[in-house]
Amino acid sequence: MTPRSLIVIPTYNEIENLTPITDAVLGVTPETVHVLVVDDGSPDGTGKMADELAKKNPRLHVLHRTQKQGLGPAYIAGFRWGFQNNFDQIVEMDADFSHNPKYLPTMLDLLNKHDYVLGSRNVPGGGTVNWGILRKIISRGGSFYARTILGVPVRDFTGGFNGWNRKVLEDINLDTMESGGYSFQIELKYRAYRKGYRFIEFPIIFEDRRVGKSKMSSKIVVEALSMVPKLRFKN
Repeated sequence: MTPRSLIVIPTYNEIENLTPITDAVLGVTPETVHVLVVDDGSPDGTGKMADELAKKNPRLHVLHRTQKQGLGPAYIAGFRWGFQNNFDQIVEMDADFSHNPKYLPTMLDLLNKHDYVLGSRNVPGGGTVNWGILRKIISRGGSFYARTILGVPVRDFTGGFNGWNRKVLEDINLDTMESGGYSFQIELKYRAYRKGYRFIEFPIIFEDRRVGKSKMSSKIVVEALSMVPKLRFKN
């Protein structure tokens, strides 16, 4: 039986990207793949537009949250929605085209053979486009830092384009996740690895967002860096 897959896309003020990204995702995936937009009360009307799009396509769904609470809680809410609606696989994906939908068929195919799959900028064939040298240093340095301290052979620890078989997410106890921002991606991968699940990284080219404003900030970077030793010495 073909597994049912859910692409979870968190949004906050992504009204310019919403229609193009959902059209692109649904266009490259089979009928068994659905999309869930998790909107954190976007003041620009993203949530309302998502509702309108969902009325036109039964494969598109919307989960509204009343306020911006961070990337981690948004994804966890999406994961739980996926569990409740009997999806077998769940993919994390940004709304701004930095994660190109063309990689989804490859990711979903690999998910049939591995417990979780990571779209990686840091394996041969992967990379970034339109990034300055400082951002490259922060990204690669952050992954190297996490990999070294945690002792986990993940090349792209901070990347957010990841696919999970349901059993992995159910087993890592989402109720006790401590990370709210981008360190959520590090903690999720670390917990899955500690549980002994099998993963693979495959190369992606990460493109800077086409429109809209980046959510990255120095505060987010500091939070991610400080969370790594907490994970290591707590476990």
